[in-house]
Amino acid sequence: MFNDPHLRPLPGAHATHAAIAPTVPALRVGLIGLGTVGTGVWQVLRRNQALIAARAGRHIEIVAVAVRKLPRAAKLLGDAPGVRLTDDPLQVATHPGVDVVLELAGGTGPAREWVLAALAQGKHVVTANKALLAVHGTALFAAAAQHGVALAYEGAVAGSVPVIKALREGLAANRIDAVAGIINGTSNFILTRMRDAGVDFASALAEAQALGYAEADPAFDVDGVDAAHKLALLAANAFGTPVRFDAVHVEGIRALQALDVAAVAQLGYAIKLLGIAQRARRQPAGVELRVHPTLLPAHQLLAQVDGAMNGVLVHGDAAGPALYCGAGAGGEQTASAVIADLVDVARLPVHGGTAQQRVPALGVHAAACADLPVLPMAEVVTPHYLRLQPRADVPEADVTRALAQLLHDEGVQAERLDWYTDGSQPAAARHLLLLTQPVADAVAARVADHLQHWAQGGVVRLRVAGPEACM
Repeated sequence: MFNDPHLRPLPGAHATHAAIAPTVPALRVGLIGLGTVGTGVWQVLRRNQALIAARAGRHIEIVAVAVRKLPRAAKLLGDAPGVRLTDDPLQVATHPGVDVVLELAGGTGPAREWVLAALAQGKHVVTANKALLAVHGTALFAAAAQHGVALAYEGAVAGSVPVIKALREGLAANRIDAVAGIINGTSNFILTRMRDAGVDFASALAEAQALGYAEADPAFDVDGVDAAHKLALLAANAFGTPVRFDAVHVEGIRALQALDVAAVAQLGYAIKLLGIAQRARRQPAGVELRVHPTLLPAHQLLAQVDGAMNGVLVHGDAAGPALYCGAGAGGEQTASAVIADLVDVARLPVHGGTAQQRVPALGVHAAACADLPVLPMAEVVTPHYLRLQPRADVPEADVTRALAQLLHDEGVQAERLDWYTDGSQPAAARHLLLLTQPVADAVAARVADHLQHWAQGGVVRLRVAGPEACM
């Protein structure tokens, strides 16, 4: 549906190729990394070269490639003898015959040095490396501005979904109030399988690994770190702030139980790992930055983004809510976003021999960037879901009375109280389900802690989405 091979190559692509004036110099690209995304970029550029040139106004050519495994790369590039092949990324980053460096190797160590070297040489940089930008983005964007070159990164967030361009350009007239997104395809696939197949986390993860959706070490994905990297970039573009990865509250999905996935479905909800950035309602000058499992009403559009897909919901004061959805990963899917950045670089006007960046890297010019305070998670207000299995020696009526008194004492109002029967257990255990009205995180945590006295096996607490995730 999203990548129909019958539509490629596009009709008329070769005819368009001839429309580019031969006097217009090609944009020369140095590629670092020829893995899944790098290979996708190579393939899409080759296949759609005429169409891309027509849109860019000039040809885009890969002239140098740096890889760790030279034989594999030589085989892939065998029919392109003009491409310089090396195992030293710095040679590509500083090569005088390269106009733009495409960093697709990943990591936050050596990649930082390659990017800084390229920027210092006056070369534009395009990357899909969200970890690099989340950790070192402030310094790298400053270096790009200092040297008068572009640092572009559409492929770093949500794969094929052009949400960075939407925030920086399409929604430039808007005050962005909130961004809420499913921005990690691996976790979304696992949660979808837990819901649809009724399996536990470990089984769903094993399936994701077998299908290639999850790495052998899935920690960055299932622990929420990857989503936090992307949320830091989304928030910076939404609010005109520096990249604040260190301030993002991060929780993953490892601890989620199949029991809760089924229980919330009874209440009309689905669980998604959401990245949420929004202006703090009770502190107008501040923002919330958080990644955690979240209950979404099942009828909401974002709750229906399933499998490895990504979806980002943006609330602008003029545009209203807008949902951006598509493939969040994959070689050619991410290559689509990466090449869009290359096209943007190719279109840059040239003054005095230097191409001048048209759009600020984070959506606002540096002088207007504001470092807004981030609200501590304890003060974030959301509805909550709590589940407990009453101890066998305590009557259910006593538990509900104790719960009512506790909620009264803490000033928490119940939105809904229900019972869920776990048929997977021999005794068909009953679990008390509570949905609260919005309450501070610290208060909800305190309620859950007090309820431990009545619970067998602990109390589960999850946050429920507010208006920022609904459309």
